Amino acid sequence: MKTIKDIDLNNKKVIIRFDYNVPIQDGVIQDDTRIIKSLKTLNYVLERASKVIILSHLGRIKSEEDKKNNSLKVVCDYLSKLINKDIAFCDYVDEENIINNNDIIMMENTRFFDLDNKKESNNDESLSKYFSSFGDVFINDAFGTCHRSNSSNVGISNYLPSCNGFLVEEEVNNLNKLLYDTDHPYVVIMGGKKVSDKIQVINNLVKKVDKLLIGGAMTFTFLKALGKNVGSSYYEEDELEYAKDLLDNYSDKIVLTIDCYIEDKTIKDIDNFSDNNIGYDIGSNTIDIFKDNLKDAKTVFFNGPMGLFEEGYEYGTKELCNYLNTLDSYIVIGGGDTVSAVNKYVPNNKFIISTGGGASLEYLEGKKLPGIIEG
Repeated sequence: MKTIKDIDLNNKKVIIRFDYNVPIQDGVIQDDTRIIKSLKTLNYVLERASKVIILSHLGRIKSEEDKKNNSLKVVCDYLSKLINKDIAFCDYVDEENIINNNDIIMMENTRFFDLDNKKESNNDESLSKYFSSFGDVFINDAFGTCHRSNSSNVGISNYLPSCNGFLVEEEVNNLNKLLYDTDHPYVVIMGGKKVSDKIQVINNLVKKVDKLLIGGAMTFTFLKALGKNVGSSYYEEDELEYAKDLLDNYSDKIVLTIDCYIEDKTIKDIDNFSDNNIGYDIGSNTIDIFKDNLKDAKTVFFNGPMGLFEEGYEYGTKELCNYLNTLDSYIVIGGGDTVSAVNKYVPNNKFIISTGGGASLEYLEGKKLPGIIEG
């Protein structure tokens, strides 16, 4: 990788692509992890550059109404208070407002350009040139979008001297420890809803790990593949064959849920499920088994909640988060929902938090991410 220390920033106009796609409710930022993580790069650049222009996206923009609900102005004001510096917020950036505005400028949501033939998401050449016209140097520190080829990350790098920021470098180094020269025992906890979203990462990691603990709704696809009655719980019919093959080949590594909190918030063994039962969270016996498999782990990757924690089924996710925080292990937390859960249940944790979401998973699949700038 080409890093921020490999490029001359002195007295340059520097464009930085951050990932400020943060949850906002009623004008209030709910989780500022990605903003806090950007500060190392931002402060480093501010000490050297003559001008800093910040780009980011926020949410998905499919209509004019979406634009009203996804303005970066809230983020701009929040960041300004964090760094105690004025930041000029601009709907549109040109030479005049670069010259006339503050030392720091934040441009409005890059995805607003997606209303015009998806220019941002399709890495439109004219938009890439427009973004690159802002400055002399480009830094990509938006690891969360490194798996996407957009105008505001890959496009700009085609026209300016470019490098990766500290966060991208840190994320890659952290994830590499899950792929290469990993300390064992190595345990992966995989949750969330869909097996289909995680097939490639499972395929890549299952060969490397000592144990793969599967919770969340995705466990029911595997249990169904074993012939268990999962009641009315969610499972993926199209992935049953995949789940069966994986269990056949790696039965010694895979640990599945054995009991669940069901619809009335009581715990029931999977073997006793009726046709109407729905599993919403892993139960206490499953937690004990998972803990037993984790107690000696040297490396852990946790991706995907164990239950529908946003709706009160939080027992499994909360218990695991707290237990992991007692271990003397290298623990990486990946995925937006998992990060939110960790920040909620163990705010003062010692985990390595990946801001990447989809980018983290694709990197762990072994894919080359287009947004990572090579040296």
